[in-house]
This record gives sequence, structure tokens and C-alpha cells, in this order.
Amino acid sequence: MAAVHGPSSKAEPMNKATAVPYVNGIMPVMDQRIYVHALLDQFEARYSGSGGQFRYDGQAWFGSDYNKLWLKSEGTVGTNGSFGDGDHEVLYDRSISRYFDLQSGVRLDIDHGPTRAWGAIGLQGLALYFFDAEATFYFSDRGVAGRLTGSYDIFITNRLILQPQTELNFYSNSDGARGVGRGLSDIDAGLRLRYEWHRKIAPYVGITYSKMFHDNVGFRDNSDAVGSGTNFIFGIRSWF
Repeated sequence: MAAVHGPSSKAEPMNKATAVPYVNGIMPVMDQRIYVHALLDQFEARYSGSGGQFRYDGQAWFGSDYNKLWLKSEGTVGTNGSFGDGDHEVLYDRSISRYFDLQSGVRLDIDHGPTRAWGAIGLQGLALYFFDAEATFYFSDRGVAGRLTGSYDIFITNRLILQPQTELNFYSNSDGARGVGRGLSDIDAGLRLRYEWHRKIAPYVGITYSKMFHDNVGFRDNSDAVGSGTNFIFGIRSWF
């Protein structure tokens, strides 16, 4: 009679290099590692007939493929050194599909004007044809606000890229102290041509169009603010 050996008799010493179990011979996907990513999407100077201003728009996240802590910040600095349009967001990000994440958190409007705080919830991801899209709703005791943003990369060559971009802001109530009106408050659209001299550093030139819409006559002075209308821009885009 042949000897019967227990399972332990066939066990082999565990090799640390193969400690992660394979399923049906398929290499496991390391999709729960922690990553950090930051993108300075706009870091630019704007010039028009009414003067110039500096604008930045950036975001960063920390976490895994499914859960992230997301930070967003944007604002402008005029030639007089005044910081305006400054809003900053801290969001929890949860992946809900292959291309879209659900985000929730807080937004703080902090600049030279009065500070405002909002709760935030929205979606961010890639729409059809890899169109970058964001739709975020904000709520507070001052009402409801909304922001829609979108951009698309048109590859002229592997390094020369034309990017149209648009941002729209809506408010349910006017806020005279911050110069925003009810309804469609402002639009910022741009067309940027960047050259990825290095994959992480890309200088660009372009034009933008900015306009503030107000339903209150008292806000109209703001429509002549530096940066409104058509601007020539140049700047640098970077990520790491």
C-alpha cells in the first residue's frame, strides 16, 4: 500500500518574494497603494486693455484608487496686490465607477472680501471622449451655488496640446459683499496652447474670456474689474 501523506508533507518553504497569493495564476493588482498627486493647472499672467492680473488654479489628492483626500484652490491677484476670487476646497473623494468619483466636503471663500463657508457635493471624472468634467453643488444658510467646469486636450503632436476650458458659476441668491449676483454669476473660458517641454512642465500661451453677470445694478462696477473681457495670457502648467 502506498503511503498516504498529509498536506503538510507537500508544503514548501514560503518564499517572501511570492508571499502575495495568485488567483487562477493571475498576478494580483496592487490597487490599494497610497499615492500623492498634485496638478498646477493654471499659473498664469493675464493682460488686457484694462490692466493685468495673476491667476492660479490647482488641485492635489492623497489616497488610493478608491478613497482620496482632495484639495482644490484657485484665485487671482491684481496689480494692486489684492487677492480675489479665492476659494479653497477640502473634499473626500470616493470612486463610484470606472471614470467618475463622488466628492463631498467643504468650500471656503477666503480672499480680500468677507469669508464664506459652504458644504459641497459633486462629481468629477472623464466624460465621453475623455472630456474632463466637474459638477459641484454648494449649500449654506445663504442659499445654493453651483459650478460646472470642463476641459479637453487636443493633441496636435505628442507634446503640443491645445486645451479649451470653461468654468461657470451659479448662485441662488445675490451676495453684494462678494460681488456675485443671482443666477449665472460669472464665466471664465480659455484656449491654451501648451508645449510639454518636459512631461511635468509645460509652458503655454493663449487667450481667455471672463465676464461677470449681475442682476443687481449695484454690482455693475465690478464688471469693469481687471481681468474681465478678453485677455492674452502666458503661464506654466506643472504636475508631480
